[in-house]
Amino acid sequence: MARGLGDVLHYFLPEGQAEAARAPDAGPPARLDAAALPIVALPVAERDVVRAALAWNLTVEIARLGASASLLAPQGSDGSLLWPEPGRGPVGAELVLSPAVDLDALYRDAADVAVQRAAEPGDGGVVLACVPPHWLRSRAEGASLLRWALLFATPDARDLLETYALAKFLLRRRPDSMVGVTIHGVRRIAEAERAFQRLAGVAARHLGRAPRSYGLLVDDLHVYRAIVARRPIGLEHPQAPAAKALRDVARLVMADARLQHRA
Repeated sequence: MARGLGDVLHYFLPEGQAEAARAPDAGPPARLDAAALPIVALPVAERDVVRAALAWNLTVEIARLGASASLLAPQGSDGSLLWPEPGRGPVGAELVLSPAVDLDALYRDAADVAVQRAAEPGDGGVVLACVPPHWLRSRAEGASLLRWALLFATPDARDLLETYALAKFLLRRRPDSMVGVTIHGVRRIAEAERAFQRLAGVAARHLGRAPRSYGLLVDDLHVYRAIVARRPIGLEHPQAPAAKALRDVARLVMADARLQHRA
């Protein structure tokens, strides 16, 4: 079933205040293997501290839901600046730093983690794989990593344009792929709704498909405090708007992960 930002506003608004904002898109992506957890690719630039922090905090929130959650990222030269200590961390969330230097190697490492975590007891889970955007144009086996991608976008016009270009590339590269978008850095729900509708509308007109909505993340001072403290928002400030929004994005990700696991 198609999903737009209007379909998930009930996660952020009292019942009766949200209006539908629907756009055509694809269903959940095909699973990789019955014995592996689903993998979600998150394009994150090598020095993008904010989106790296959002990726790790999303991993923690998925783990807090009781699911298996691993974040895989290239170690790179700035790995120590972007990530906490590798290994199992808060509530079982796992960070794996990969020595990969291209999409193929990153895909192999992500697949290994997906198989290992699937063998553990638990209520399903997901592997989030941070991918430097300039790696995405690889045409070898690593392209399998792009079957399911989640893009973080702000309402800024230039950023929306870059997100659309990336979504366009991914949807044309793999017609069977699913691309989702989380709007972040907003102060009001209406701001996120307008940004997503703009992006989804252009994609629907020009590509015949639109990205799925994975909700929104508010511009909350706790996000930046958590980055400085290197502590997950949901554990340091569980009642903060940013923590609640991250929890709801985690629920949306896991809903699609469980759908493809049952497929």
